[in-house]
Amino acid sequence: MANIDELIFKAYDIRGIYPSQIDEKTAFNIGRGYATFILQDNPKAKNIVVGSDMRESSPALKREVIRGLTKSGLNVIDVGLVSTPTFYFAVGYYGYDGGIQVSASHNPKEYNGFKMVKGKAYPLSKNNGIFEIRDYILADSLIESNKEGIVTKRNHVLQDLAIEQLKDIDISKISKFKIVIDAANSMGALDMTEFFRSVPADLIKVNFDLDGSFPSHEADPLKEENLELLKQKVIETGADFGISPDGDGDRYFFVDEKGNVLRQEILRGIMAQIEIAENPGAVVCYDIRPGRITRDIIEQAGGKAVVTPVGHSLIKEIMIENKAEFGGESSGHYFYKKSYGYFEMPFILVAKFLQFISKQDISFSQIIAPYKKYFHSGEINFKVSDVQEKMKEIEKTYNDSEINKLDGITIEYPNWWFNIRGSNTEPVVRLNLEARTKEIMEEKVREVSEILRK
Repeated sequence: MANIDELIFKAYDIRGIYPSQIDEKTAFNIGRGYATFILQDNPKAKNIVVGSDMRESSPALKREVIRGLTKSGLNVIDVGLVSTPTFYFAVGYYGYDGGIQVSASHNPKEYNGFKMVKGKAYPLSKNNGIFEIRDYILADSLIESNKEGIVTKRNHVLQDLAIEQLKDIDISKISKFKIVIDAANSMGALDMTEFFRSVPADLIKVNFDLDGSFPSHEADPLKEENLELLKQKVIETGADFGISPDGDGDRYFFVDEKGNVLRQEILRGIMAQIEIAENPGAVVCYDIRPGRITRDIIEQAGGKAVVTPVGHSLIKEIMIENKAEFGGESSGHYFYKKSYGYFEMPFILVAKFLQFISKQDISFSQIIAPYKKYFHSGEINFKVSDVQEKMKEIEKTYNDSEINKLDGITIEYPNWWFNIRGSNTEPVVRLNLEARTKEIMEEKVREVSEILRK
């Protein structure tokens, strides 16, 4: 039985602290475990993409995951240092059989991990592959091969991505904005540098030197404190707006010219509206965390809204099932449908958003103002002794509401609604509450918080 920490196997990827939870031996076993799974799933699989982010532990882990794959008889296409969306593109666009990206996304510097996909960048998740890989490794039932695979390098993937994903976008319809981008010394720096080779802008680059020690701040724009520098720079420079990608470049946040964050449910609704205009009646998928403006905009545009559980892998799976044109997650993931896969495509997201704001002769904040119809608590975490007991208590307390158990429990009343979900890894519940007025929102946050703190 292999010595491996079972806690690193998450709902959407494999992730843990280096080297106490994930080390080079773990990476080798992950490579072999992935190979065992992918060859069971697709016996004809031969060619697997491997990429990595800029973390200090990534080169060593990447080397060993490649060794695990080749020892199992699979060929590896090494695409080098790439963002996660560029990695997905390489798997899907070139028609390879799957891939592993060495990355811990937005986590602090001591973490690392692996995002894994099948062909067309179809994600592995808790429903499809991740736990099977864990079980293969734990049981030491890993595939053996007499013939070792070969490693080849593939260059210019990002340039191919830019050509492919911008080819149908009329760049002439994008105004020349003054834009601050804080890349947090992470992979979004590569993508945004390439993007703005094609798109006109007066660009102010902040933290664009790749550095896995994150010298300025964490690469997680979901935490407000990590956006403070961006907000300051936007205001100081008189920029039109600011952009903040996360650590592996698959989540994007925007702030307006006053330094206010554009809430994801508004951005998601706007981007959905654009896709529905191009594809009348289109299906749009989004996660269950409150953000009613998204549903309002989809329905007003004549689209079909499909609510999903939280998690980028799970949303992608449901998008594929429903042939959705577009999907968005509250944490800043945006997914597009292409012939080569369903995954995050920030070049399309940013280009189409720039087109949208270029059409209007008013400031960013004025464009967004009409969409600010609801008041949101943000995500609030509570440590609890028993997650399931708290769920039952919430359900009993609010049993006169409309209740949905798609992911955690969602409670809906006409003027306010909320979702609570349990953490996958710790005794924590996460509350997201929304209401029609600020007063109701604040009152109900206090009310629900009292129950969760008992």
